[in-house]
Order: sequence, then structure tokens, then C-alpha cells
Amino acid sequence: MAPPAKPPDAPRLAVRDLRSPLAGPFDLDLAPGESAAISGPSGSGKSLFLRMVADLDPNSGAVRLDGAPRETLSPPSWRRRVPYVAAESGWWADHVADHFEPSRLMAARDLGARVGLAAGLFDGPVLRLSTGERQRLAILRALVLDPPVLLLDEPTAPLDPDSTRQMESLLRERTAAGMTLVVVTHDARQARRLGARHFLMRDRKMAPV
Repeated sequence: MAPPAKPPDAPRLAVRDLRSPLAGPFDLDLAPGESAAISGPSGSGKSLFLRMVADLDPNSGAVRLDGAPRETLSPPSWRRRVPYVAAESGWWADHVADHFEPSRLMAARDLGARVGLAAGLFDGPVLRLSTGERQRLAILRALVLDPPVLLLDEPTAPLDPDSTRQMESLLRERTAAGMTLVVVTHDARQARRLGARHFLMRDRKMAPV
């Protein structure tokens, strides 16, 4: 099913009165190509907010993509257009390649080379991956979907400085092409490097810094 037409001047991602018994309410507007970085103490609600936007945890309120209500898409379809990459992503098959659609595997290999991943990793088992390799592959798993919005939870925490620079360069390239990014990070410098608006989460409420 094709997504509804975008209303004039609609934000790429619009969050209104998003809440649950555990957190909120949250309001956020992000334009195409805009980034938001969310920081705050552990347990303050950062990951919960991303999971609520992705419709992975119970929530109420309104979330729109290019003006279209989230409810116009099935949950799996929504998460293909607004994927969430957790700090520790799940792997449901034994081999890396099985986590990518065959038609997107070549694109994943090309992106992998950009972030320091050997081509042979895609043909091997998940069990042989390091923590940093798993994290980079999980982000690539989302990027090859060409999503209009990407939600990342501590995306570079397990990466070395070189891998972090490579991944940030790729993310900046995607946002320059119009992808909207929401990233949870404890690194204020990373927020600046990504050109992001900075928000602070405290007591499960979010405010601009």
C-alpha cells in the first residue's frame, strides 16, 4: 500500500502528546534532513521514547510521517519506514546475510566497506562477530531500507574512534540527502558533529538544551 500524499509543509516526523504510563508527554517536529540528539542520565527515558515512536512499547498520542498518521501503516510497515536500532540489536538467524533481503545485500556490502567491515563478514555466522561489528551491521540493516526516518540508540558506543568517524560520516551523508535522524547519545560532541538539535531527557520528560 502506497503511503498517503504528503500535505504541504508537513514535518518529516511529527510527534504530538506521545505518552505512556511510564513517560511523556513528548512533542517533537523534525524536517527532512534534520537531526535530533537526546542525552540524559541512564533510566531517564531516552530509549523508551525511541521505542514509543517506533510503536514497540505501549503509547498514546499522535505520530506522523510526512503528514500521514502512523495508524495508516501496519506496525511492520511503519518500522520499515521508521526503523529503530537498539543499543544491542537482536539477531534471529545464524548467518549475517540472512538478516538482509537478497535484493539489498549488495548495497549492504558496499556500505559495510565504508564503515570498515570486511566483505567476508556478510557470509559468516553472527556468533563470530565482535560487538562493534554487530552494531555496525545492525545500523546498515536499517540504512539499506532507505528509511525517511532513522532512530538510533547509542549507535557508536561500542565502536573505536575510526569506526565512529566512518559511521558518523555515513549518517551525515544520509541526512544531507534528506533522511531525518533521532539519536540517543551521551556524547555532546557527537551531537555537534551530526549537526543535531540537542535535547535533554530527565525524569522521562524531554526539553531542548
